[in-house]
Amino acid sequence: IDDSPSVYSVGFPPRMNLASQFAHKVKEMFFADDPLRPYKGQTRSMKFLLGLQYLFPILDWGRSYDLAKLKGDVVSGLTIASLCIPQDIAYAKLANLEPQYALYTSFVAPLVYAVMGSSRDIAIGPVAVVSLLLGTQLQNEIDPVKNPEEYLRLAFTATFFAGVIQAALGFFRLGFLIEFLSHAAIVGFMAGAAVTISLQQLKGFLGIKNFTTKTDIVSVMKSVWRPVHHGWNWQTILIATAFLTFLLVAKYIGKKRKNLFWVSALAPLVSVILATFFVYITRADRHGVQIVRHIKQGINPSSAGEIYFSGSYATKGLKIGIVAGLIALTEAIAIGRTFAAMKDYRLDGNKEMLALGTMNVAGSLTSCYIATGSFSRSAVNYMAGCHTAVSNIVMSVTVMLTLLVITPLFKYTPNAVLAAIIISAVIGLIDYQTAYLIWKVDKLDFLACMGAFFGVVFISVEIGLLIAVMISFAKILLQVTRPRTALLGNLPGTEIYRNVEQYPETIKVPGVLIVRVDSAIYFTNSNYARERILRWLKDEVEQIKAKNLPMIEFLIVELSPVIDIDTSGIHAFEDLHTALQKHGVQLLLANPGAAVIQKLRSSGFIEIIGRDKIFLTVGDAVKACAPKAREGV
Repeated sequence: IDDSPSVYSVGFPPRMNLASQFAHKVKEMFFADDPLRPYKGQTRSMKFLLGLQYLFPILDWGRSYDLAKLKGDVVSGLTIASLCIPQDIAYAKLANLEPQYALYTSFVAPLVYAVMGSSRDIAIGPVAVVSLLLGTQLQNEIDPVKNPEEYLRLAFTATFFAGVIQAALGFFRLGFLIEFLSHAAIVGFMAGAAVTISLQQLKGFLGIKNFTTKTDIVSVMKSVWRPVHHGWNWQTILIATAFLTFLLVAKYIGKKRKNLFWVSALAPLVSVILATFFVYITRADRHGVQIVRHIKQGINPSSAGEIYFSGSYATKGLKIGIVAGLIALTEAIAIGRTFAAMKDYRLDGNKEMLALGTMNVAGSLTSCYIATGSFSRSAVNYMAGCHTAVSNIVMSVTVMLTLLVITPLFKYTPNAVLAAIIISAVIGLIDYQTAYLIWKVDKLDFLACMGAFFGVVFISVEIGLLIAVMISFAKILLQVTRPRTALLGNLPGTEIYRNVEQYPETIKVPGVLIVRVDSAIYFTNSNYARERILRWLKDEVEQIKAKNLPMIEFLIVELSPVIDIDTSGIHAFEDLHTALQKHGVQLLLANPGAAVIQKLRSSGFIEIIGRDKIFLTVGDAVKACAPKAREGV
């Protein structure tokens, strides 16, 4: 090692008063993207215009809209409309609502989002997972068969509060809260929901009349096998099997040949048309094939007077709205960011939350239930060549015309084909490849994934979600309370010090123990960090005695990964310093960050160990050690 002294020393950042520190923390937490930057130096009128464009992005991109973009948006809008109409009729059953309410949702929500949303590709409407989650939570409070009016009112109430929560998160820039649900937990939750949704469709697939209202696999399978000798309808099974096969083949073709995406997009509508025609001409409904029977014609009636704003149902609606709203929000943001990355544009998460929340509040007042982004429709929208959110407007207008004109034609649509449509749609939510990748990369993440999956499948959707959140938080707590530490050695011929386990060619410096702490040091882990360092020292001393090598005289703690420290962490270092003195070992610190060195100075710890014991690099610290330590390197 070069013995020449370093020309640099550890610097001390300027002190910040309490107000400045607080303002800095708030800015980094809520305004890291500096949303006010575009407004700086602008006139009042321009600030007002920019504010309107922020709330209504259509005022921005609408100025450059042209006929070429309109053509692409019309084609993609009509394509996703052909997909959403049969899906909506099917998804309404998951929410235990009449089909028209899902169609209402695909009429109002996309219009609001087209004006306020910033994603060019996301397709808005009811989705399977949120429909199931909403339906299971609502029926836990009210029986949809015995009290359909109260059930419907509670659905509107939950939608209203879901929108309020979503909009509030965006307005107060609290979007970071949804990041606490890890990607692994979402993968497991979605897969479990897909299995649960598919199992629920066995009622329509097999033609069973009496079916459990529970969602766990045990209850469902009991309902399936109990009527096996007399409750299954072979005509229903034939219809369901034939069209499920058709839908899966169409999906396979669309997946293998990207230019044939329209095959899988049109397959659900084609299935509904063919199945409805078949049932009508054969009158299979007289032989036990269950049909839709009636979809109310006309556009949305107002539901503003149906929402519970007080009483126990208002509280229940708030609880249901929070859970369903957050899941809907997580799904929409994930979908929006996926397609934004593919087209290389930026998506403002807080703005999206504001748009989605406003959309659902408006929907709750117009007989809609919770809407969000649909991955299958968004993928079709993207592949169909959409340019802007106008594709959502085209889809909305198409759904409106369907409500006004076409709904009576769905009277003979068999429930079996709707079950087949749902099963084919949710199969894609089972992402086994990602689950396998999670297993290879991080076993704790895989535990969260599987916990969410089995919780949904064997207990309920809500419990599965709770398990996912608990495991995610447990992982965070484990990482916070048990930070990684590493023993460092020198790479021969350099001044580089690396983990001896990662780099076997490193050599230890005689008489010097170098330890790195790979985490901020807070009250949650300060005692563990101190004890772990002392354990490193004890283990090293035992090895040295066995090999008759020079005893440890210096302990260097590499602090570059330590981004922050609190008073408990400083107290732990004071205890560490005292313990080392008793063993005749000097404590040296290398490369502390700005926040750490500031707090060490403010606490007086630097005066305790001496300013000459703090170094810019590990190499500088090693140079300052005893000559016998340097001679061994």
